[in-house]
Amino acid sequence: MKKVFIPVILIVFAVLSAVFLYMKSALPEYHFNVLMIANGLLALLSIVSYLLVSTQISKKPEAFVRGVYSSSLLKLLVCMFAALTYILLNKHHIHKPTLFTLFGIYVVYSATENILLSKMARTK
Repeated sequence: MKKVFIPVILIVFAVLSAVFLYMKSALPEYHFNVLMIANGLLALLSIVSYLLVSTQISKKPEAFVRGVYSSSLLKLLVCMFAALTYILLNKHHIHKPTLFTLFGIYVVYSATENILLSKMARTK
């Protein structure tokens, strides 16, 4: 299961990137650069979270749960900071669907990460 995590995250990154490239031409009002930066940032955070949690998986179960919670909290805080930065930089031109799409990206990566990490913990 350990060998599956990073390729799955890269596939999610590629699929979301393809969707955003399509949206760039079909829906030009979305802020493409913001979506791509968020996609890359969350893919990177998911890989870092995996590295943090994979070291905890062989220890006590509490350590694994603590690792998953801390990685989820880290990802949530980074997303909140990024959304706040986006809002502050675009005070007068905030595109709300772009903002909601950012949180959708967070949900996709969090769900993918939690499913894969849960399967990895069960096989240990």
